[in-house]
Amino acid sequence: MVSSNNEKDEKSKKSHNSNESMDSSEAPPVEEWIEDLDIKTTKDVEVPDLLADQVIGQDEAVSVAKKAAKQHRHVMLIGSPGTGKSMIAKSMIDFLPKKDMEDVLCFPNEEDENNPKVRTVPMGKGKQIVEAHKREAQKRQQQKTKGMLIILALIVGAAIMISIWTREFMIMFFGILAAAMLLIALRANPRGFGDDVESRTPKSLKTHDSGDEPPFVDATGAQAGALLGDVKHDPFQSGGLETPSHQRVEVGAIHEAHNGVLFIDEIHMLGMDSQHNLLTAMQERQFQITGRSERSSGAMVQTEPVPSNFILVAAGNLDSVYGMRDEKGRQMGGMHPALRSRIRGYGYEVYVNDTMEDNDKNRRKLIRFVAQEIEKDEKKIPHFTKDAITEMIREAQRRANKRGELTLRLRELGGLVRVAGDLAVERGHKLTQSDDVLDAKTTARSLEQQIADKYIKKRKEYSMYQTEGAVEGVVNGLAAMGGDQEGMSEYSGIILPIAAEVTPAHSSGGGKVIATGKLGEIAKEAVQNVSALVKKYTGEDVSKYDVHIQFIGTQEGVEGDSASISVATAVISALENIPIDQNVAMTGSLSVRGQVLPVGGITSKIEAAAEVGMEKVLIPKNNMKDIVMEKKYEDKIEIIPVENLGEVLDHALVGEDKDKLLDKLTSLLEIKSLPIPAGDYPSATESKS
Repeated sequence: MVSSNNEKDEKSKKSHNSNESMDSSEAPPVEEWIEDLDIKTTKDVEVPDLLADQVIGQDEAVSVAKKAAKQHRHVMLIGSPGTGKSMIAKSMIDFLPKKDMEDVLCFPNEEDENNPKVRTVPMGKGKQIVEAHKREAQKRQQQKTKGMLIILALIVGAAIMISIWTREFMIMFFGILAAAMLLIALRANPRGFGDDVESRTPKSLKTHDSGDEPPFVDATGAQAGALLGDVKHDPFQSGGLETPSHQRVEVGAIHEAHNGVLFIDEIHMLGMDSQHNLLTAMQERQFQITGRSERSSGAMVQTEPVPSNFILVAAGNLDSVYGMRDEKGRQMGGMHPALRSRIRGYGYEVYVNDTMEDNDKNRRKLIRFVAQEIEKDEKKIPHFTKDAITEMIREAQRRANKRGELTLRLRELGGLVRVAGDLAVERGHKLTQSDDVLDAKTTARSLEQQIADKYIKKRKEYSMYQTEGAVEGVVNGLAAMGGDQEGMSEYSGIILPIAAEVTPAHSSGGGKVIATGKLGEIAKEAVQNVSALVKKYTGEDVSKYDVHIQFIGTQEGVEGDSASISVATAVISALENIPIDQNVAMTGSLSVRGQVLPVGGITSKIEAAAEVGMEKVLIPKNNMKDIVMEKKYEDKIEIIPVENLGEVLDHALVGEDKDKLLDKLTSLLEIKSLPIPAGDYPSATESKS
């Protein structure tokens, strides 16, 4: 790793030129760009009428949804939460034909009361038919009631006449008593005098009024009965008190969505039986309704097939498709293969975007998004000024976790809009100001961010890490909480101190790598890979030693491999007795050949290091394009990109023995150049230009 100064200068120039090339393709800073806009507030932004036109950053998915609605195709939307999947599904309603809508009625079956009949009629006719049958049944019942009253009157009259004729007045008493008891019995019967109106009146399962839009039914999380229909239990099953079978039939979401859209998010949450029945309904375009509880009297009832000609829009993330793997590698959950095959064979699969390019067009879309959220909130919050819009776009840049892009996790960004608006209302502002947005970022922090703040405070109080001096075998690593694995777009950075101690093994060649800190599988594998690198970078046979690695203060566990360079640095420091600069924090994955690989949540990790007073942070060079920091941190910390473990050691280790180690690395690794000194790299502020 020995090289001349000229070689170092040449490498520095190449690195600087590559950064300039990367930055030149970016859109101008938001503060400059927004000054040229011809709007003063979001009130000047026009919100489209069609829901499809309000969807942002999902042009391909919207195009597919329009085609699917017109051609009656099923759609599967897979991607991160909050990216507009439900909005895309709902927008399909505007492109469905209204003329296909119809009413569905359930009639009694005189031959078999447990097999009600189902009939479809033109839209708007269902209510008329039900009312006509009800009037006819009421008229018939009134006639029978009148006849029964005449009979009761004759009984009482006859008893009175006989008692007068025979002078036995007890006959009159018993006659009146018998008539009264008969009247009470008839009153107690729900059907009253004669047949019950309900027994002859069809039940309206699904009706429409003129001008109704095609149905959009969100069946996310629906149980089998709510999804597929059910027959209510009847506690009175005999004695003339029972409710007619056809009146107990309840349609499910698949029937409610007839000639419309059925939306199911997190499709894998449906049981396999429900998914199979859903597939049957899709294939047959109709589905019988029966009682879903085996112990209920409704289980005896089964209707004729009820129309269920819907467009299925299934949504979720990749786990929704593939499920999870258990410890033995077996698939658990996920979509029914036949159901997915049906969607693919008769529709589309779309992976939705979670970011979009940071350019003029998309920035304008984000401004429109803010205006849309204010409209959706029924204007409970004031519109945003230009300065407030600037902060919203900067936050969209940060949450994209990659420079040159904007986040499409707009549900969370919409939450920030509402919190900022609420603060503006509380403060009496007529328009939402930039200060309202900045303060809202603190108020609207995610759960992970709040926990991270508590971590940092606790570790400061108990001196679980230090930012000054040099210590052998102890390095300040960086970790991130939240992010995609938690269903959130924001990462929350924390300091992750890692300590290493190397001791002679109990037996020759019996050395072990022992790591503590409740590590996940990926973290354990990363620690094991470090032993090969340590042997390569030091020339020592690590099998002669027991290597103890402690992830300090990680009661909640550690997963991932982003601490690999921290672990390797700590172990080499302990093995070679060379101290580590405690004012340097680091994060990065390692290949088995010592290359530093990019990691996630890089911006939040850097900000966490700056927050606690670190002066330098080492990150993978390939992560430089992902940094979008808050302004308050830009001048607080120096960002040093590294490509291999040798560069990490050069920046992190201090002391007289450091140069000896680097010289040894030169002969062991046959690397032609030393890493560039830290001072030749751009500062945090320069790297963002």
